[in-house]
Amino acid sequence: MKWCERHTYTADIARSYEVAIIGGGIAGASLAYFLSQRGVTDVVLLERESAPGYHATGRSAATLCSFDFSPTLRALKHIGGAFLRQPPDGFSETPVFDQTGVLLLFAGDTWIAAQALAAVLTTAGLEQVELWSTETVCERFAVLSPATIDGAVWVPHDGRIDVDVLLSAYLRHARRSGVELRTDTEVIDLLCENGRCSGVVTSTETIEARWVVNAAGAWVGDIGRRAGASTIAFEPRRRTMITFEGPANTDTARWPLVCNETELVYFAPSGGDLLASPMDAEPCAPCDARPDELGIALVIDKLSRLAPTLTPRGLHSKWAGLRTFSPDGDLVVGEDPRLPGFFWLAGQGGAGIETSPAVGAIAADLIIDGATDRFEAARLSPRRFA
Repeated sequence: MKWCERHTYTADIARSYEVAIIGGGIAGASLAYFLSQRGVTDVVLLERESAPGYHATGRSAATLCSFDFSPTLRALKHIGGAFLRQPPDGFSETPVFDQTGVLLLFAGDTWIAAQALAAVLTTAGLEQVELWSTETVCERFAVLSPATIDGAVWVPHDGRIDVDVLLSAYLRHARRSGVELRTDTEVIDLLCENGRCSGVVTSTETIEARWVVNAAGAWVGDIGRRAGASTIAFEPRRRTMITFEGPANTDTARWPLVCNETELVYFAPSGGDLLASPMDAEPCAPCDARPDELGIALVIDKLSRLAPTLTPRGLHSKWAGLRTFSPDGDLVVGEDPRLPGFFWLAGQGGAGIETSPAVGAIAADLIIDGATDRFEAARLSPRRFA
């Protein structure tokens, strides 16, 4: 047995599994859940942090927004949304999803494109959306300024996801079925045997596995390079978030997420406060992301133009997370064409949580059966970059 394309490996194998998943965020956790639901429980989930979901998963606005210009993401969100709105009996003790609606604001060419997409979706019965004029938007949400709005798409059946509940439920059911979760466990290299990825070397042991799943978030490119898998130019991008007090004498608790898709800024309720983001997408090396002053200044400036009365007087918190994109912006799910046994579960971008019920189930099908009838797997396959 050899280190992938580099070093001779001679130490004893500590344990063998059917599947070793690298990364304990929403992607790895959802796969572990769906594998266990199909009876595959000889699985180990490896997370280098002290708790699952520390990076992108725990720093997301966690919203189901099914109106998407990408046909692939739109289809995955449709599948994922059905699960989130009505999870299996006993999945979680508290609701995963809160149907608050999502309001998307547009101007100029993006408004023209949004109207065309809405017409296609409603005519085909694929989505229930409403088109609002600028006047209707400002009547229903008086905090908004009409200056940057030509119209809006109201998606009443979308809303907020409780990511803590969702992640905990995935992990709880998987572990009850026998899946092992190991935190504080960093994968430092991968193993190959006879041209197949056959395991991982962690900071504490060596693990053999029939399948090695790369669900490492911003680090998927690094893991792929260590394995000697296909070269895919994943790009982590930093996004900034702030929370602040809402306007005086205004109940914001049931507000929807409001997103200006042209100006690139959104706000939504968050635990009695409001959260907002300038929708920045600064390329960034994989890291424990931190907000910078420019991103914070940017969101305050954008809010002052979109909704002047929401301009923060002070911040309660600020943070940043990394969203990782493939070259074409769609997810990468499937066995590597160059390295059998190495499975990509990567490139979730900003849609990892809302698509996780779909993508986790699709990935489980591909690992177990080599095919899936839930989705056209070729649209997600890493082969499209070969």
